[in-house]
Formats: sequence, structure tokens, C-alpha cells
Amino acid sequence: PPFALLQVAALERQIFDFLGYQWAPILANFLHIMAVILGIFGTIQYRSKYLMMYAVWLVLWVGWNAFIICFYLEVGRLSQDRDFIMTFNTSLHRSWWMENGPGCLVTPVMNSNLAPEDHHVITVSGCLLDYQYIEVVSSATQIFLALFGFVYACYVSKVFLEEEDSFDFIGGFDSYGYQAPQKTSHLQLQPLYT
Repeated sequence: PPFALLQVAALERQIFDFLGYQWAPILANFLHIMAVILGIFGTIQYRSKYLMMYAVWLVLWVGWNAFIICFYLEVGRLSQDRDFIMTFNTSLHRSWWMENGPGCLVTPVMNSNLAPEDHHVITVSGCLLDYQYIEVVSSATQIFLALFGFVYACYVSKVFLEEEDSFDFIGGFDSYGYQAPQKTSHLQLQPLYT
């Protein structure tokens, strides 16, 4: 089922955003996890409306991940050095991958006047893949999974709606071959006198 892969990818992303104190992505990931659970419930309970809501959420999710890609690639006027959108401008924290990426060497800069109180300045070097690209790949993966989930949700919702339309409330499902008795033209109703 596609929901298992979507849930694992969302949980993985949630963990790394928590480690980096990225509050905006944490909130978005939480909403996404709830939407995936809603999609699972809609599939199990044959509720097409839940699947349609899930599909609408996936459109928003694709937009959010496209924004994250633009943010980390600094498209347009977005700047990681100036904009602290991911932390709601509450802190100077960055992506967890900045200091913990594959092959990264973190060196603290001692006696730096650039750092505000309770913070330190570091230099990061030797990374096999810069943190921006790790975030971009993560968001691109989320977009790919969301597109797959969107197609799945639309298809399954359509199947559920067709099954609801084919249901005959008097005789059950039409596929079982039940036919309601037909009135014949030679029978006429006569009034009954008592």
C-alpha cells in the first residue's frame, strides 16, 4: 500500500526537522501525517470523501515542498541568511543536515563577535553533499510520493463512488443478479369493498 511509504517518509522528515528546530516544517509534517492517517481511514472504511480531502491536502503538500525547494535553492528573493521562515523567526537554527551531513567537518570559531549570546559560530567543510541539496532531494521525494498518492486517492475514490452509485437499496447490489418483480400489463388493480 502506498500509505506505508508515505507515512515512513513523513516520519523521517519530521524527525530531522525536530532535530534542526525547524518549526514551520514540523507543523506542516504533523498536518501531513494526520492527512495520511485520514487517507488510510478513508481507504479502509470505503469513505470517498476522506480520500478526496486527502487528495486536496496532497495538492497543498506539493506546493509546500515546492516552496521548500525554492527556499533552499534561494530562488527569487528568498535567502537562507536573511529569512528564518523555517523557524518562524524565533531562532537562528538551520537544517540539521548543515552540521550533520555526510562527511561534514564542523569547526567552532572561538571568540567570534558575530554570534549573538547563547550561540556559537561554526565553519562546516568537507561535506559530500551540501545540506541544501539534501533538503531539496527530500522535498522532491515528498513531491513524487504525493503525486503517486494523489493518483491513488483519486482512483480509489472514483471506484468507491461508482460502487455507491450501483447499490440498489431494495435488492442489494445489482451484481448479484437480483431483479425486482415487474408489473405485468394484464393485471389490474380492483377496488376492494367490505
